[in-house]
Amino acid sequence: MINNLKKAIIGCSLGLLLGWNSFAQKVKVYPAPSGIELSKAYVVKVEGQTVPVYQTKIPPSEPIPRLKPIGTFGLASVASFDMNASASVSVTIPDKVQSVKILPTSYGIVPTIKGNTIQFQVKNPGHITVEINGQWHESLHILVNPFEKNIPNPKDPNVIYFGPGIHEVTNITVGDGQTIYLAGGAYLRCGTLENEEEVEIRGAKRKPPTFILRGKNVSIRGRGIIDQSMVPKKIRRYTILAQNAQNVTIEGVTIFDPSHWTIPIQSCDKVHVENIKIIGWRGNADGVDITSSREVLVENCFMRTFDDAVVIKSFGGFGEVKNVHTRKCVVWNELAHALSIGAEVHENISKVLFEDCDVIHDVGRETALRVYHCDDAVISDVVFDNIRIEEARRLISCWIGKTRWTETEERGHIKNVTFKNITATSAPIDPTLTRFQDGTDWKPYIIKDHASMELVGYDAEHLVEGIRFENVLLDGKKVQAKNVTMNEFVKDVQFK
Repeated sequence: MINNLKKAIIGCSLGLLLGWNSFAQKVKVYPAPSGIELSKAYVVKVEGQTVPVYQTKIPPSEPIPRLKPIGTFGLASVASFDMNASASVSVTIPDKVQSVKILPTSYGIVPTIKGNTIQFQVKNPGHITVEINGQWHESLHILVNPFEKNIPNPKDPNVIYFGPGIHEVTNITVGDGQTIYLAGGAYLRCGTLENEEEVEIRGAKRKPPTFILRGKNVSIRGRGIIDQSMVPKKIRRYTILAQNAQNVTIEGVTIFDPSHWTIPIQSCDKVHVENIKIIGWRGNADGVDITSSREVLVENCFMRTFDDAVVIKSFGGFGEVKNVHTRKCVVWNELAHALSIGAEVHENISKVLFEDCDVIHDVGRETALRVYHCDDAVISDVVFDNIRIEEARRLISCWIGKTRWTETEERGHIKNVTFKNITATSAPIDPTLTRFQDGTDWKPYIIKDHASMELVGYDAEHLVEGIRFENVLLDGKKVQAKNVTMNEFVKDVQFK
């Protein structure tokens, strides 16, 4: 009896000790490598620990022409840490704080202001944007990760391991059972070689991506940073390409300055993209491009992209798209689409769900939520559900037609698309903006009164049909038929 009592006391003591250690380690901060220039605009602390604040390029604040990010660029500030319990965060700037906005609004974070410092509580992992004194453009992004699980062994022969510090990388290909791991504090400077051998991507020869994942059970993950700013402007180079792969994991890393599509997923099955953070400014700097793939889940990501954020496409001869799910992502779109399908649709796309996402800014000339069909396949069974849009100029579009992206003679079909539980606010328009930096007229893209919505079929044989609007609110008012522009090639539209 006494021995059992002693064991119980020892067990309780160990439990308390482990619990205390777990509480004491509720945040992890990874030091910045020596030699990286950090932002001077913000000082960030979590639970009293100073968090490194990186900086990376973003597009200029004024409108710019598509695929031509010319003129002056901006610099966003980026801080990141891991947490497993509620944590106190403070942000200090050189000047007195007059106002502050913390996005997404749905997080419900209420800051306190004292002098030149704001303070707030973060209860769960998530990706926060802080805008102080009206500075929405060169704002602060605080990327809050959960603690890592199952960290790979650096000595494992199937692990390509990058520890803390600066690493120079050109391109790496992984195959069956291999993992690329970037430890917290790892900073990969990714460049190109002068005479790189091109690789085949969708039947064409291209510069090799920085990372290629092929085969079965392949992954890239960690808490490190991939920086593609050393890739010359004239080179369009994917960052992480998953191609002809099964059981793919892409998790946790932060990507600065992608030079082309950041994470294209091509002809793959069973892909999980989780907690990826992307900040880009170049033309065609998409976020996640899902092409000709099936069983794909994208979740808990942050994307501030110049071009499309999450987009689904299909190319002829590379397979249909089916069962794609995007959820719990925070999106800032600078020019094109936040959550979309198209333009290239050569094979059928079906069973697509976008849900529980926050679009904190949509400041471009395209549409936030779009089904954009320029080719000849069938797009069907698509749902946009529980989407919160802080600002948008163009809100919803289902469109069939011909554009510069069209490659087929025949047109396609859009069937059974549902928009439900969507709240959106029209973006304010600066009346002084009339032209892009290259002189192109900006006026056709300005919506004076409210964000626009359109349903456009191609002809009597190529319809937009079976469209549902359920509890869609724009500027606090339920969307009705009179709020949506439709042509004669649209049928079976319901508003609930």
